Amino acid sequence: MMKLTALVPLALTYGYTAQALASETPVIPNETAIVFEANSGETVDAFEGQFTVPENRHVSDSRSLTLKYVRFPATGKTKGTPTIYLAGGPGGSGITTAKYQRFPLFMAMREFGDVIAFDQRGTGASNDLPMCKTSQKISATSPISEEDYTETHRAALRECLNFLQSKGIDKHGYTTSESVADLNALRQHLSAEKINLWGISYGSHLSLAALQQIDEYLNRVVITAVEGLDQTVKQPARTDSYFDRLQAAINTIPAAKVKFPDIKGLITRVLDRLEQEPLKLSIPTRSGESVPYLLQKRTMQQFTAALVADPTRAAMILNVYAALDAGVTEPLVMLAQRGIDPTDDTVSFRPMSVLMDIASGSGEKRRAMIAKQAKTALLGLHVNGTMILETVDPSLDLGETFRTPPTSDVPVLVLHGTLDGRTYPESGQEATAGLTNRQTVTVTYGGHNLFMLSPKVTETIQDFMRGKSVNGRNIVIDLPDFVTLPGH
Repeated sequence: MMKLTALVPLALTYGYTAQALASETPVIPNETAIVFEANSGETVDAFEGQFTVPENRHVSDSRSLTLKYVRFPATGKTKGTPTIYLAGGPGGSGITTAKYQRFPLFMAMREFGDVIAFDQRGTGASNDLPMCKTSQKISATSPISEEDYTETHRAALRECLNFLQSKGIDKHGYTTSESVADLNALRQHLSAEKINLWGISYGSHLSLAALQQIDEYLNRVVITAVEGLDQTVKQPARTDSYFDRLQAAINTIPAAKVKFPDIKGLITRVLDRLEQEPLKLSIPTRSGESVPYLLQKRTMQQFTAALVADPTRAAMILNVYAALDAGVTEPLVMLAQRGIDPTDDTVSFRPMSVLMDIASGSGEKRRAMIAKQAKTALLGLHVNGTMILETVDPSLDLGETFRTPPTSDVPVLVLHGTLDGRTYPESGQEATAGLTNRQTVTVTYGGHNLFMLSPKVTETIQDFMRGKSVNGRNIVIDLPDFVTLPGH
């Protein structure tokens, strides 16, 4: 990880004690002074807080949820506006994120006001939802058709919804609109006139919904890996366009261009072979034994969709494809060890994640467009996990009004990575077109996770927060070599 001093001015050192903070900082209800420790071993005095909200604001007798956060006090000369970090997923934990690679950026953002690492409803320390482990199974050793795969997952979701109801959990409580209301409740809990939002991926989706619904309470917004309100379901054709951009980047590295002269052709050959004859593998488990696993085309498409978000992981999956094309399975086995548990064939769901995605969803026209694109796209429908589940319970859908792109004059910084294979630059531009005070920054060769790729990204965010114009800035980062399998 980059040294803290490279990203955080000396004025942002942590010279307070928890006791001093408790005495000098205005009291906020239900907060406790703590020493927050990052994974790097660095510590900072902070506050752990919580507040309660209804699970479903449309039901009078809704159960209550306790939502938790960590507040890092401002270091600037003025109080400033609180900045709330919104993790991706949906399902990511803001508190956990603050402990890892982005910790220096959390510290840097304190210049502009308190920084809140927020665990959204159903995530991290704010999660009281049980895992939905259903009776439905997908065999690890026998082929299954797309039709049977789809119906098994739909049946599993029906089981899950019944299970949640039996536990007194309201399935309609896990929507992005409820989370927007949570943000407003957090603003009120902090006694703040306005808040800043800082989000990535699903966190950008939630930020856009906030711009649509409560923009009068927003001061500034920073988003990257933009997922529009009508973009939960991704376009397979845009993933194909991503592979074209990836090929162009590979062509700038002579050795990589030799090894990968045609990545679309490579992927097509391997997937066609798997469609004709699924590959029998033996996957080592943590216990030391190896168990059989049948790799089908669908599973390889799912692996690929999961790994193209960032260039380094794209290099990993391309090397796996190259090995398979040459009849070598070892790199794939290593990948499968990370991505699957061949000893567990049950279909399970994390309730918050699946319900949030289904609620944001897509309309009939978009689903028809996606289905048409999927017929010829490299990864088919498997750039999406929840589209096959959207019509199981139509009452979960927030509808087309929710999916209407926001219009707002709140200052918004939009960062795009040209090699983001999960949320595409062109989609992000469409999703934010109605933001009249938008500034756009391009990170050439950047992927889905941009925040700590370069000190220039941090400097750009700081400049925007200080009110400077950064529109049109282009930050260029290094590419992986693509030739060497990452981790070797």
